[in-house]
Amino acid sequence: MPSAPPAPEPAGPGLTGAPERKRPSLGSAYLALTKPGITGLILLMAVAGFFAGDPAYPPPWWRLAELLVAGGLASGGAAALNHWYDRDLDLVMRRTRFRPLPSDRLSAGAVLSFGLGLTALGWALAAWWLPWLSFLALASGTLVYVGVYTVWLKRRTRWNIVIGGYAGSAPVLAGCAAVLGTFNPAGLLLALLVFLWTPPHFWSLALALKDDYERAQLPMLPAPGEPLRSGRITFYSGALLLLPTVAFGLLFRDYAVFLALALALGLGFTYLLTGLLRSVERPVALRSFIFSGLYLTGVALAMLVNWLVYRWPGL
Repeated sequence: MPSAPPAPEPAGPGLTGAPERKRPSLGSAYLALTKPGITGLILLMAVAGFFAGDPAYPPPWWRLAELLVAGGLASGGAAALNHWYDRDLDLVMRRTRFRPLPSDRLSAGAVLSFGLGLTALGWALAAWWLPWLSFLALASGTLVYVGVYTVWLKRRTRWNIVIGGYAGSAPVLAGCAAVLGTFNPAGLLLALLVFLWTPPHFWSLALALKDDYERAQLPMLPAPGEPLRSGRITFYSGALLLLPTVAFGLLFRDYAVFLALALALGLGFTYLLTGLLRSVERPVALRSFIFSGLYLTGVALAMLVNWLVYRWPGL
């Protein structure tokens, strides 16, 4: 699953002239548990999957609304469960130590109950409203993110995000099945693109914050003594995104607009990643990480624009 860019570290208490950190409200603490930036991107990819399903005009807006409500609750619940399980790591890492649990704004029991409640509500609404295959995609995405990635793989192997990358593809599949009741080739290809996007996105972040990951003893890709090898792997994994993008042009006639926009974004991302072949210093890796989020946002919007061009009357 995608992560939000790290916030600047605030000045600590007791420093001369440093302003005191204002304690956030209880409501903002619970909102932070849902990782709004990540959840927003997940919902955007669900919308992209919905339009990759190629709904006729006018699309079933009510079904899209049901998908967003159920998917948003399930995603927010999974994020809260990730907060709960990783609270020990969050306390060690500078990027995460001001999250609600390590900063003692919420108790572990409250966070666990909140996460389980949101997840259960999201699953229940998905099972009630959506086709069974759409519900299955949402539920399996949650299980892979929480059970497979967070609990099983994250602390055990540096390739954790590769195997756990399905969690990022699940919203696309859920969106496609929500409108079709099944998966079409375009939806599957878009899900593959998101699966391939996940490693360079997270590896760029890990390269930018390698000291943080080493402090927490997390086996992410960057390893002591091989920084440039890590940079090369990140570059090649990002370049793989061009393959499913070009496949849209080879396999489908009605995705020319998507092909043009997504290919431009992919080439820009690949060019930016070439910097990691020469240096994996924080500014270089951080630029790649930030652009990776913009890239996926642009790909989702490109799918919507493509549908508008080919399906909206009068365009």
